[in-house]
Amino acid sequence: MNHPNIIIEEDKKALKHLLRLASGLESMIIGEDQILGQIKDARLEALKRGLCGPTLDMIFNKAVHVGQIIRNKTKINKGSVSIGSAAVELAESVQGDLKCKKVLVIGAGEMGALVARALAEKQLKAIVVANRTYDRAVRLARELGGYAIQFDRLDEALSDADVVISATAAPHYILTRERVEKAIPIERRDSVTMIDIANPRDIEEKVRELGIRLFNIDDLRGIAEKNRRKRENEARKAEQIIEKELELLVNSLKYKKVEPLISQIRKSMEEIRIRETEKAMQMLGELEDKEKIIDDLTRSIVNKIFHDIISKLRKAAEEDDEELIKACEKLFN
Repeated sequence: MNHPNIIIEEDKKALKHLLRLASGLESMIIGEDQILGQIKDARLEALKRGLCGPTLDMIFNKAVHVGQIIRNKTKINKGSVSIGSAAVELAESVQGDLKCKKVLVIGAGEMGALVARALAEKQLKAIVVANRTYDRAVRLARELGGYAIQFDRLDEALSDADVVISATAAPHYILTRERVEKAIPIERRDSVTMIDIANPRDIEEKVRELGIRLFNIDDLRGIAEKNRRKRENEARKAEQIIEKELELLVNSLKYKKVEPLISQIRKSMEEIRIRETEKAMQMLGELEDKEKIIDDLTRSIVNKIFHDIISKLRKAAEEDDEELIKACEKLFN
């Protein structure tokens, strides 16, 4: 499969990629938190559909755990770490202080909510939310102290907006050149900033021809790079944590391979212990406390022998010593 949005890794590389992903190291805005929630949601959805077995579930739980550890032990997610907050930062760099500006957010989904909350942190008063599902727009606007509009009133809201940030999940353009030309008076166009953070894009590229300052998700790479430079030290700390956690995960998966064999060995030894204990008790006759003494003795012997076997088996699993593992399987099966 060859697709620009699909990364295929195998074995240890795949595990490392997932840990890096959960930690925000693979994100355009390094350290952003949104990806961790997406991984949690993906795991739950896979479980619901019966597509996530015990091993995969263990791997994804580990990824979430590592993502949380890194965010607690480093400052990798401090500052403008989401696409939404980066978009607001970009708007400020173009428009200056946004407190006296009217901001229109198109889309009340996950990305739209991130944008709106980043705007709310700036304590802006004139936030307008437009969404195809009006109820969602109302809920988000209420949370932010802004106001919602019906989607069919979008052109009206465009006419006096200073900043437009679009983040819908539509498969086609929401704002075409023709629509924007009709909605925004010619004398206002050079003062309007539009930021398109949707994928696929919401705003037609030809809108630039009207004199409107249009930015898209690619233009956020400058902010992403600035954040990346700020977080280089934190990223290095995160990489060190990932390397340690990766080794623990790899070894856990290797141990998992020999667990059925360990269980079989334990079962076989326990059966032998019980048989030999019964024989010994018959030979000892009526000695007081004989059952407990013999039981404790044999259990102790088995545990000591078994501990050595488990240690060697797990070491073999770590070192991928298939010969020793197969020999044990033959010996105890």
